[in-house]
Amino acid sequence: MPALVATDIFIQITWVGVVTARHTTEVETESRSTVNLDWDGVVGGTYNGRTRASDSRVLQQHRPDTQIANVRQLSIVSQEDIDHISHAMGIPQFNPEWLGANLVVAGCSDFSYIPPSSRLQADNGTTLIVDMQNYPCHQIGMTIERDMPGHGKSFKQYAKGRRGVTAWVERPGQLALGNKMRLHRPEQREWQPDGQARLL
Repeated sequence: MPALVATDIFIQITWVGVVTARHTTEVETESRSTVNLDWDGVVGGTYNGRTRASDSRVLQQHRPDTQIANVRQLSIVSQEDIDHISHAMGIPQFNPEWLGANLVVAGCSDFSYIPPSSRLQADNGTTLIVDMQNYPCHQIGMTIERDMPGHGKSFKQYAKGRRGVTAWVERPGQLALGNKMRLHRPEQREWQPDGQARLL
């Protein structure tokens, strides 16, 4: 019995980027037409690696700078969520490079809430495993503020629940602008720890 169900949801890659430098204040991303993926993530990307140092996101599980598995090799955001954030912030044109994302995709209006462990698979077999929902960070707000003074501070407020997901590579390959990826979701019911269904 398959553990993952192929859905009828296909998302299209509308933007590709590589984070080439990591700063304490701002995000620096380069727009590309293609991205190559190996077992460590984005080839040439600053977040490439089989492991990473733990950070504030996992303080309840690990002490700072503990080496843990890198399930945050890629950041993926939907165009639908970007459009919502942009409208809420009053920005007519939202630059994807501000987000530090590797992929912007279109075709799934509730993309930030797809189930953890879902797969996104391209026609060439390249496959990503969704780790979990991403969270807004202050660095992106600083990057926006640099380019559009007066707008950066509101980013975290309006991006909550719309920051997309993080993912890691299950099957290496290449992804390019225009590629379509099919969503495969885990075959399981909602979590019921106390006998009542709860959304994950």
